[in-house]
Amino acid sequence: MKTAPATPAMTPAARDRRVLRRETHSSRSGLAITVALLIIVVCLIVGTEMVLQLLGRAPLLFSPTDAARTAAAPASDLRRVMVPLGIGVALVGLLLLLAAVLPGRRTRHGLSTDRLAVVVDDEVIASALARSAAIAAGVAPDAVRVTVGRRSAQVRLTPTSGIRVDEARVTEAAVSALERVGPRPSIRPRLLVAPTGRVGS
Repeated sequence: MKTAPATPAMTPAARDRRVLRRETHSSRSGLAITVALLIIVVCLIVGTEMVLQLLGRAPLLFSPTDAARTAAAPASDLRRVMVPLGIGVALVGLLLLLAAVLPGRRTRHGLSTDRLAVVVDDEVIASALARSAAIAAGVAPDAVRVTVGRRSAQVRLTPTSGIRVDEARVTEAAVSALERVGPRPSIRPRLLVAPTGRVGS
């Protein structure tokens, strides 16, 4: 009696990669279920109208024969509507195609660690960046706003009036903060200093 070869156990590194991907990427099941339900509803409506027409009953919403005849030879006023409608349908189809192909992303990043699979919200990374940038610039924490993307972070800083901001120092502090956190994929900070400052620190 032959037995199937045993499946090799998943290595810790591969398991961590799978966990990190699952926690940092969103599922498209909700969108898929919604689209499937819409298609089912449309098919039920069309099927019901076709059965009613075969039975010689009055249509509930539209007559399939009249709809097909109108689509084949639309009136002049209907032609003006069909072009934008066709463009809208094409755009919806393109968006659905992109949603199916491109990976969904949650506002999270994995952290560089050899022992555990750690996931952190982007808000935590933004808070660490804002604190480091505020200390380096010598401004209050509420004078710094940080937006974290997948591979970049925008640091918007409002300086104190009359005090020049050392942009190189602030950028270096932001880079150091990101190196301490160690997000994966890595994040590159971009500093934006407001042209006008505010009174007080």
